[in-house]
Amino acid sequence: MAITTAASRLGTSAFDETAPLELRAQATKEEIALVISAVYRHLLGNDYLLQSERLTTAESLLTDRKITVQEFVRQVAKSELYKSKFFYNNFQTRVIELNYKHLLGRAPYDESEVVYHLDLYQNKGYDADIDSYIDSPEYQASFGENIVPYYRGFETQKGQKTVGFSRIFKLYRGYANSDRAQLQGNYSHLAEELARNSASTVVSPSGSNDGFAYLPSRKGVTPSTGFGGGAAYGKEGRLFRVEVAGGVGRGYPKVRRTNQAVVIPYEELSPYFQSVLKQGGKIASVTPL
Repeated sequence: MAITTAASRLGTSAFDETAPLELRAQATKEEIALVISAVYRHLLGNDYLLQSERLTTAESLLTDRKITVQEFVRQVAKSELYKSKFFYNNFQTRVIELNYKHLLGRAPYDESEVVYHLDLYQNKGYDADIDSYIDSPEYQASFGENIVPYYRGFETQKGQKTVGFSRIFKLYRGYANSDRAQLQGNYSHLAEELARNSASTVVSPSGSNDGFAYLPSRKGVTPSTGFGGGAAYGKEGRLFRVEVAGGVGRGYPKVRRTNQAVVIPYEELSPYFQSVLKQGGKIASVTPL
């Protein structure tokens, strides 16, 4: 499942040598237990699971081969366990993002997908919305009845939109990260991007890049100023928006900081980059205006 030479920096190296986990016809109880653990890990977004929270009845049905992995996934997604972690305390758009991630292994491709599930939930309820993911042709083609859902957004597949690659990294923040422990909390991570039909820069998870973690504005708007605090003009007539991450001065602690953005002319790019790097900052993105 390798996608780039920077897989370790993106937090996907754990999946490189891991094939999709399938429940075989002659699986042992130990192999079934691995499948059950994998379903919990993926659907619960790597959140900690107490022994008392386990769905023992559903686990027994799967162990006795009375239900398929697909039906076990359905029971977990409809359970009070799943709702308490991802439904009751989240905005509905965030719930939809997580459903796409947990049940289809990808991020939403466009705003129409979010609107569809908002409408379905309003008119037919939570269970019908969950069924729409699990009974979809996409789920069947990707996982069938006995493959544990996995992250499909890390690699190029048939019918996949390339914008899904950058968006999955807004939802997936590293192998050890939990979906309930991300910096943006229960707010939507993709709402602005989907509304604009745009794609964002892929930012490495926290723990890489000397421990720096990307922290955008909660409202999704990075403050912008002209270079030097005023309007930006240049001889070439070309302006660029430069987003800077993690800039600190000598003697200051390395703490999480919101990104800053400036608008500067073309001929000032090189000196500005040098200044940022000397202060320990990183260039997050450069966008022509």
